[in-house]
Amino acid sequence: MTIPVTTVPTGTTTESSHSAVSWGAIIAGAVAASAITVVLSLVGSGIGLSMASPFSSGGSSLATFAVGAAIWLIIVQWASAGLGGYIAGRLRTKWTGINRDEVFFRDTAHGILAWALATLIVASALGSAVSSTVGAGVQATATLTAGAATAGAAAASSDAGSNGTSYFVDSLLRPANPGTSPAGSAADDTAGQVSRILLTSATNGEMSAGDRAYLDQLVASRTGLSEADAKARVDAVLKSIDDAKVAAVNAAETARKTSATIALFGALSLLIGGFVAGVGAAIGGRQRDEVDGTLPA
Repeated sequence: MTIPVTTVPTGTTTESSHSAVSWGAIIAGAVAASAITVVLSLVGSGIGLSMASPFSSGGSSLATFAVGAAIWLIIVQWASAGLGGYIAGRLRTKWTGINRDEVFFRDTAHGILAWALATLIVASALGSAVSSTVGAGVQATATLTAGAATAGAAAASSDAGSNGTSYFVDSLLRPANPGTSPAGSAADDTAGQVSRILLTSATNGEMSAGDRAYLDQLVASRTGLSEADAKARVDAVLKSIDDAKVAAVNAAETARKTSATIALFGALSLLIGGFVAGVGAAIGGRQRDEVDGTLPA
C-alpha cells in the first residue's frame, strides 16, 4: 500500500500586513503643494495687475498677458508639484525587504497621489472663483457678440438720448451751422425716429432702401445740409457702425482664442505636474533611504 506524500512549498512568502501607501506622507505633500500653489498664484496675480493698465496706450497687450499667464501656470504647477512630491517621498514610511524597482514605483505613486490630492484641494478651494471667472468670460463674450450684432445699439429706450445709438444719432443730426439749435420737441422726435431706424437696421443686419431714403431726408432737413452732403454724412456714420461691428467681433474672437490657449496650457501643465511630482517623490524617497542606510540593492 502506497501512502500519499503531501509536499509543502518551501518558497512561500507571507504578505505584509502593512499597507504600501503612506497616507500621512501623501497628505503632507498635498498640503504643501496646495499652499505653494496659493502663494505663487497670488504672486502671479500681483505681476498680472502690474502689467495691466487702464489706458489703451500703456500696459501689455492681451496676447502678451495670455502668454505670461500660461507660462506662470506652468511654473506654479511644476514648482508646487515637485515640492509636494518630494515631501511625500521623503516622509513616507520606510519599506524593508523589497527591491529597488518596487521602491521606485511606490515612491513615484506616492508623488502622483500627492499631486492628485493637491489638485483636488486647490480645485475645491478655488471652485467658486474659477466659476465666477469663467462665467464672467462667457458673459463678456456674449456681450461682445451681441454688441457686434446690434452695432452698439443697446436695448431700446423711450429716451432716445440714453440708448446705445446716441452717439450715432448726434453725428447724423449735428447742425451744419453750430450756432443754430432746433426746436426741442421736433428734435426729440427726429432723434427718436433715427434711433429706431438704426436699431431695427442693426437687428436685421441691413438697412432697407425705404429707411435709407427716409434717413437721408431726415438728416438733410434736420441739419440744413444739401441732399448730397446729408447722404455723405449718413454713409460716414453707417461706416462707423460697421467698423464698430468688426471691432466687437475681433475682440470676442481674441477673447475666445485667449481663453482656449490658457485652458490648453493649464491642462498640459497639470499633466506634466503629475510627472514632476512622481520624480520629486522618487528623489525624496531615495534620499530618505540613503540617510537611514536602508537603500535596497
